[in-house]
Amino acid sequence: MFGRGLGDTYAVFLLPLERDFGWSRSQTTGVYSVYLLVHGFTAPLVGLIFDRIGPRWVYGAGLASIGGAFFFASSISSLWQFYVFVGAMVGVGVSLNGMVPASALLSRWFRERLSTAIGIAYSSFGLGTLLLVPLAQHLIAEYDWRGAYRFLGGALLILAPLVMLLVPWRTFTAGNPVHRSRKGALDGEGWTVRRALHSPVYWGLTQVFFFTSAGMFCVLVQLVAFLIDAGFPPLTAASAYGAIGMMSAMSVMGSGYTSDRFGYRQVVSASFIGTASGMVILLLIAFAPALWLLVVFVPVFGLCMGVRGPIVSSLASRYFAGPHVATIYGGIYAANAIGAACGSFIGGLLHDFTGGYKANLALALVFIGIATTPFWTVRELKTYR
Repeated sequence: MFGRGLGDTYAVFLLPLERDFGWSRSQTTGVYSVYLLVHGFTAPLVGLIFDRIGPRWVYGAGLASIGGAFFFASSISSLWQFYVFVGAMVGVGVSLNGMVPASALLSRWFRERLSTAIGIAYSSFGLGTLLLVPLAQHLIAEYDWRGAYRFLGGALLILAPLVMLLVPWRTFTAGNPVHRSRKGALDGEGWTVRRALHSPVYWGLTQVFFFTSAGMFCVLVQLVAFLIDAGFPPLTAASAYGAIGMMSAMSVMGSGYTSDRFGYRQVVSASFIGTASGMVILLLIAFAPALWLLVVFVPVFGLCMGVRGPIVSSLASRYFAGPHVATIYGGIYAANAIGAACGSFIGGLLHDFTGGYKANLALALVFIGIATTPFWTVRELKTYR
């Protein structure tokens, strides 16, 4: 919740930073792209570290990294400093606190209902966005962006040692002894990283993650700015962004059940249709802003936004189950963050070139179309249960 939610707060810092420093939109979205690239490229390493030393130091170091980054960011005076702190350090911290270690932990405890368990874990992303983005907007309004970063960073630096000392990590790491004694060795122990790299499932899930994130982050990182530019008050724009996170949390929690009930291909395809519909509504807002369109957009887009992640994570965790699952999943998850970085940066460039958001939305629709194809073209994904 803290990792992804705090990473998403950048959406409300974007405009204040542009006003104070005179940076272009591509420069400010470039910071977010660095954050996402670092998040992506460190995901396999985080999986390897987690497999070796466990969750205590991984989660503690992640919170400390984000807290330190925010605290230092409150005193920056140039763009390169912002790239280092809010780009690189936050990227490392979110990766350490992200779904790679979470999926590895959950795969040790849940088998039959792994999709549901991962869905509930993913819902914390939406909850973090719902709570922390409006909080950051409120702190900016009250104390400016420097005070907001100082407050958030200090709170996390206090929280990090408490997480390391007070959470019973030994119990979480042990896994489900009943399951192990009944089933013996873990399923999928034959999977190695080298073997996974030759699997069509690995590359199919990588394609889904990359193009989904590229399409979403062409839009998401500038969504608050888009709504403000369209004429909505800043707090309304931030609250809409937070409400999308809440809707995402709701859909994520139900994604495991619905995919088990109706089939993951059908659920994923329906979610892509909903996402595309939400982007079309944003196009309508770009031409003719209206509050009722925003009210329709939030549930349509939000209820579909978080569905794919838990399904891809549970498929990867089950298909590649075994002692190397965190490292293998880390490689797949890296495509998620790298795609988001590419979408964020391209979206910023398109805004600078066109002066608006219509080109972003059109490109995002193309990316979403590409993302859905592996569920219908990769034989193993079509038949795996």
